[in-house]
Amino acid sequence: MGGAGNLAASLVLPVDAPASAAALRSFVAAVALHDALSDVTGRPDAFSLKWPNDCLLNGRKVAGILLEGTGQGPRLDRVVIGIGVNLASAPARSTLEPAAVPPASVAEAFGLALAPEDFLPYLARALAAREESFRTEGFEPVRTAWLSRAARLGTEIVARLPGREIRGVFETVDADGAIVLNTATGTQRLAAAEIFF
Repeated sequence: MGGAGNLAASLVLPVDAPASAAALRSFVAAVALHDALSDVTGRPDAFSLKWPNDCLLNGRKVAGILLEGTGQGPRLDRVVIGIGVNLASAPARSTLEPAAVPPASVAEAFGLALAPEDFLPYLARALAAREESFRTEGFEPVRTAWLSRAARLGTEIVARLPGREIRGVFETVDADGAIVLNTATGTQRLAAAEIFF
């Protein structure tokens, strides 16, 4: 997401929650990012979300989210949400691993010259609204919104974990944010994995 004209931003949120609950903020941020990109381009149909925290533009990666937390023991007192958006340019394909989702940029797809400082208010408004919903209504509305924007829901995908791969149909995301796959050996629930299409 680096490069001149692209957005690289971090939001620091005070929290008081177990790490597993704080991690749900990646879904909050992903839905907000989808909202902001949809608002600024007027093309919500062009964007989808890749579990757990990438945003795709016509099936190519346009944005990503990283979460870091700090705290004592099992609870976090702060979550840092890092968001990168390819507004002006996408990284060269040669800089990515061969199986990675190809990159995209807003400028290339829409011919839209959008500076980071112009996009940031859209993102800030969307994040504030989605965070308020999460705090007052819990994860379920966020989960429902995320699933309505999910890439490859209902199709076969590959989940890579250290030392193994799991192939299955992407059925849902559960109440803890785990991806649920229907595999040849039954239902698999994964809290963490790299997903490939």
